[in-house]
Amino acid sequence: MSVFTRVGEPFRRTGQWVKNHRLHTIVTVGVVLIAGAGASTYFLLSAPLPLPKVQPIAVAPKPKPPAPKYYSLLDGTQVASQSDLTAPVTAIMIENTPQARPQSGLKQAQVVYEAIAEGGITRFMALYQQNKPQMIGPVRSLRMYYLDWAAPYHPSIVHVGGSLYSLQDVSNGNYRNIDIEHYAGASWRATDRYAPHNVYTTFARLDALNSKLGYTSSTFTSFPRVDGQPAATPNASTINVHMSGPLYDSQYLYNPATNNYNRYQDGAPHLDREDGQISPSVVVVLKVNMTLVMQDGYREDITTTGSGEADIFQNGTVQTATWSKAGRMDPLQLLDKNGQPISLVRGQTWIVALPNSVGTVSWQ
Repeated sequence: MSVFTRVGEPFRRTGQWVKNHRLHTIVTVGVVLIAGAGASTYFLLSAPLPLPKVQPIAVAPKPKPPAPKYYSLLDGTQVASQSDLTAPVTAIMIENTPQARPQSGLKQAQVVYEAIAEGGITRFMALYQQNKPQMIGPVRSLRMYYLDWAAPYHPSIVHVGGSLYSLQDVSNGNYRNIDIEHYAGASWRATDRYAPHNVYTTFARLDALNSKLGYTSSTFTSFPRVDGQPAATPNASTINVHMSGPLYDSQYLYNPATNNYNRYQDGAPHLDREDGQISPSVVVVLKVNMTLVMQDGYREDITTTGSGEADIFQNGTVQTATWSKAGRMDPLQLLDKNGQPISLVRGQTWIVALPNSVGTVSWQ
């Protein structure tokens, strides 16, 4: 047997076996092919598929919420922090005779009440919370109706003496009574003016006294406030208020550039001795009943509770309103014809108690 015959013998035998076992061979080959295909499919399906490339979505950072804003409950102007809203209020009686002019500290007062104290002479009650002038005066005596207006603000009430009934009430334990000459170092008498027109104080001294007495906060409700906007067609650019006579009559001239009213009295600009022209943002004229009563001598008495007519001047315009005050501890309200509170422009508010018997107000 040749070499080639021996080499090819296995192939010949295999071929002969396949020929003799054709069906078995077909089945075997089919099984092998199916198994191979299954294995290939398994490996293809089980192999991890490549992930598609995804472009990252840019997400804008959330904007920071705006810092909260706080507004004084007393005059509506913006203040630095929430704690300012409950800062203690101080109400100071300030004289308005010719001998007391020019006064100190009135320009920075946040709310001013003006009324006749006696003999046609007007007097101011100036309220402060955030503003702290370092010279205030001359400080004068208290009357009952000023106490009525002051009480809802929960203030320290700074005065030098007062009418009999007002002193009895303010010292009954229900009020923060500061009869200032009773506290050493809280005030002084100036040498450039004669008594009784020369009692002065400062907020450096008043703040120290308030703190010592525990008068560290005030909680109250006052007028709603709104941003001012000069009227396109002002209808009240000049206001004339007749209280009792030339020395105490006042005039307010509207300044559209500042949206304020420059105050005049006795025919001249009303000036603060340290800070110049007094220019409230709002002038409110309350029409009130005033009568003469016997207390420690004859005293004026003004009806402060109930309701009456009022004129509100702001933004160069006038609005007729109703004033309302339910009781001594209730706040003064200014209501429109539908009985809704009227919003006042932010800033100093000058409130005049105009006696129905002798007072008049006009404008143009």
